[in-house]
Order: sequence, then C-alpha cells, then structure tokens
Amino acid sequence: MAIRLKFHGAARTVTGSCYLIETDRAKLLIDCGMFQGSKTERELNYRAFPFDPAALDGVLLTHAHIDHSGLLPKLVRHGYGKKIHATQATVDLCGIMLPDSGGIQEMEVKQLNLRRARRGLEEVQPIYTEVDAMATLGHFEGHPYETWISPAPGIRARFWNAGHLLGSASIEVEVEQDGKPPLRILFSGDLGPDNKMLQPDPTAPTGFDFVVCESTYGGRDRFERSEEGRRAILAGEVSEAARRKGALLIPSFAVERTQELVTDLVKLMDDGQIPKATIFIDSPLASKATAIFVRHAGEMEHAADLRRAFTSPYVRVTESVEDSKALARFTGFRIIVAASGMCEAGRIRHHLKNHLWQPSTTVLLAGFQAEGSLGRILQDGAKTVTIMGEEISVRAAIRQIEDYSGHADGPELVQWVKERLPIGRSIFLTHGEDEGQHALAEDLQGIGVPHDCILIPSLDAVYDMSGDACAFVAEETRPRIDPTMVARFDSHNDMADLLLDIKETVTKAGDEKARSVILRRLRRALSGGDSPNPDAMRRRPPVSGPSRRSRGWDE
Repeated sequence: MAIRLKFHGAARTVTGSCYLIETDRAKLLIDCGMFQGSKTERELNYRAFPFDPAALDGVLLTHAHIDHSGLLPKLVRHGYGKKIHATQATVDLCGIMLPDSGGIQEMEVKQLNLRRARRGLEEVQPIYTEVDAMATLGHFEGHPYETWISPAPGIRARFWNAGHLLGSASIEVEVEQDGKPPLRILFSGDLGPDNKMLQPDPTAPTGFDFVVCESTYGGRDRFERSEEGRRAILAGEVSEAARRKGALLIPSFAVERTQELVTDLVKLMDDGQIPKATIFIDSPLASKATAIFVRHAGEMEHAADLRRAFTSPYVRVTESVEDSKALARFTGFRIIVAASGMCEAGRIRHHLKNHLWQPSTTVLLAGFQAEGSLGRILQDGAKTVTIMGEEISVRAAIRQIEDYSGHADGPELVQWVKERLPIGRSIFLTHGEDEGQHALAEDLQGIGVPHDCILIPSLDAVYDMSGDACAFVAEETRPRIDPTMVARFDSHNDMADLLLDIKETVTKAGDEKARSVILRRLRRALSGGDSPNPDAMRRRPPVSGPSRRSRGWDE
C-alpha cells in the first residue's frame, strides 16, 4: 500500500503548518495554518489548496496558534465536512481565536478596500469571515492526551503534551500497512522549552519510523535562566523603558505569551523591582483567553500567580476599538501589550504607527520574528517602515527578549530528538528557516543521526514512505511559489524600500535643479535608458539587508 507525506506548509519557513498523509484508503491532514511573513508567502493564504478539502477524511490539529489553525475556516468554506480532532483545551482556544481571526480579516480588508476605491481598483474579499469561523467550530472534537482515536480509515492517532501552549500536542500517528506492522510517524508540533512558566516539559514515546520535527530555534542556545533570572532580564528592560518616560509597547501573542508577561510584570511591580505603571492589555482576545486558562488551571503550572496578576489594580483591559484608540492620548511611562507577536496584524500596528517616531518609546519584541514580518524588519534595524500606507520614521528603542519564547531552543530540540531515538528511517526538519534547520541537522548528526536520514523538505514536496527507505517523489504539478522565495524578503519589500529611498534622496537634494536631475535619470532608467547611480539610491544590499516594509494590506 502506498503511503505518501506531503509538506504543504511550514517547509523552510516558520508559518503555514500543513502536512497531508495519503494512503490507498485515506487522506489525513495535520494542521492547516496561515502563512505569515512576506507578501509572496501571505498570498498563499488566498490561493486554492493544493488538495481537495472535500476529499479529506480527517484533520488533526497540534495546537491553536493561527500559523497552525488559521486556515481551517477556509478549509470548511471550500468543502471540508468532517471532524477536526484536537485536545479539549485547543478546541476551547480555537473557539475564540478563529472568530477573532475572521473578524480581523474583515476589518483589514474593509480598510484596504477604502484605499483601493480611492485608486480606482476593484474590491478584494477576505480569506474567510467571522461567520465562516463560527461554522468551523462545529467540526471540532476534543480528546484527552495519550488516548487513541481513529481519525481516518486505517489510521489511528493520539496526542502527547508538547509543552508549547495550553492544549498543544505532538501527534503520534500509526498507519496500517499490508502484511507489515503499522508505520509509525510522530509530528512534533511546536515544542515548548524546559521550565516554561505555565506548561510542563514536552513528552512523547520512542521508536518511530519517521519524525517530523520543528526547528524554529535550531542552532541557537538561549542559555536558559531560572524564573528569577528571567524576571531580572525583564525588569532591566522595563526599568530602562521607564527612564525614557514614554510608552513601552510589547507586541505579544494574545494567547499564553500575554498571560506570561503580565504575570511577571505584576509580580515585579508588587516586589518593587520595577516602577509601578498601568499595564494596558489591548486585546479582547487576551481577556477571553485568560478565562480559558483559568478554566484549565489544573493542566498548568503557576496558575495561582496568573489569577492574581489579572485581578491586579495595575492591569486594565481595553475592549472596544474606541478604548484602544484612546490609549494614544496617554503620556508618561505606561505599558501596552497588544497582538500580534510579529506585528503582523491587529491593534499593535496602530500603536506602532502612533509611537515608533517618538524617541521616548520602547518596543520590546518578546518572541521569534519571522523573515519578512514587520517585527523582523524592526529587529533588523529599519530606520523607516510603512504601516497602513503611511511612512513612519523609527526613532523608538527596539529591544528584544527571548526568555518568553514558546519554542525549545537548539539544545532542547536535540535533547527531544535524542529521547525519541531510535528513529527507524528519517527525520524531517520543518517549521524553521535555512540557517536554523542546517544548524540543527549538524547537531543531530552529533548524537548519531545519520546525515542521509535528515531531510529538509521544500514547500509542496512529496515523500513516499511505503518502501524500506523514504524516497522523494517528483510531482507533476509545480510548487505554488518559487521555493527560493520562501522565508525571504520579496519584490514587494524591495519596491517599498526603493520608493522610500527615492523620496529621501529627492528630499535631501540641494535644490530644485538637483531634484529634477534625479527624477529625469530615474525616468530614463525606467524607459531602458541610463541607470541611476546605485550609490545615490541604495544604502543596503538588495535582498539580504533589513527591509523597512510593513506587512498587512499595504500596496
């Protein structure tokens, strides 16, 4: 019996998680996540799936984060009619996160269409709506950890705690084979670090034929600190931001990262280690998520600290859009925690637009920033960005703290794989970018995993798993996008940079004559004549340097 594994997301990039197991009897999808990062990658969210949703027999979901669950409403909208299996906590979190995602898409497309209308362009439609997301919730079915289920004919599976997020799971899958023992596959999902504040350490069995392992922080050692050490690092960043006497903006995932940060911020204030200040949680989703966390307190560590933090007088939750906009009128030191963690969508973009140009502002990045995301662009030192069509100078202090990452670092990933050994055939490295994946591959060889057993699939790659060795299968159809453009700055980033460079160069020209000369040379270049002086027009490498482009619906 033929068994194939297809990588339709999180292949040489950290978003869009989506894997498809195909046998003669069944088609089973693991995750259906949204792509983030460059516009080239985000456009995949609008394209047709590379499979027929109506032909799927089941879906398994590792956890609720949007880069793993965010396209499930699109899947249902386009014909999927069966169950979506997950842990009960994941089901509960998707119950608030997917409708929120649909609402954000509707809001942003509405804003985009206003700009498009002014330019005489046709309207665009959201990938899905809040109504679509609500309809999707009826397909979910919750399961306990470590309990076998049968999601598709000839396939059984069970969930193991991945320690990444409330309800997160590594998924063990067994596929029946003719005349042979079942083929055993383990999908790591996103793995949490050791000593994560609210979650236990990840666990799973051993002795698999294949392992699909995330590699977000491959090759990076965060030199894990104690709880006190983690809070000390946070205290230093907050105290420095307070000395600047402006806003401290913390882009944060609304689910779990926000709860962890706020818990530590309140404790530091109570202990007198940082100045007391109002902590604005500008995310209705975070408020709803906190209620779910409290409901599942028995599954978490430090749940009592979380409860105390969210009843603290320092904490204020802004629910309405009007309340969110009103935060721009506050002055002095205050802390604003808002989604999203990579500055990809939501209210944080409005706060960045209002505050990035102010030298008193501090932006504290508290997690991994994917290539091409606005968070990564800021992290890489951009001096100017474009947010919602407006050019914004970056005068704020851009800081980063990795101690709140929800992902295992390089040594922890190696240890997790080591505890899964022996692996009978191959380990696939996914959910990572090139540098991290190749570093992890080298480290895995150091614990005895053979070089030819470590595979790094590209987007839409297909592997035949039914023989004695795993074989790459050349598909008849071409990949949806050029694999070299995955997790890269694209032409949209470069064009935005060029426009900013042109504007700055023309503005700085000495007089009207000099400005006219620059513009004439540009027109000649566009018409195929003499090219402009690159030294006058560019101040960074064409692709590898930091782009200053924001994501979203800017065009």
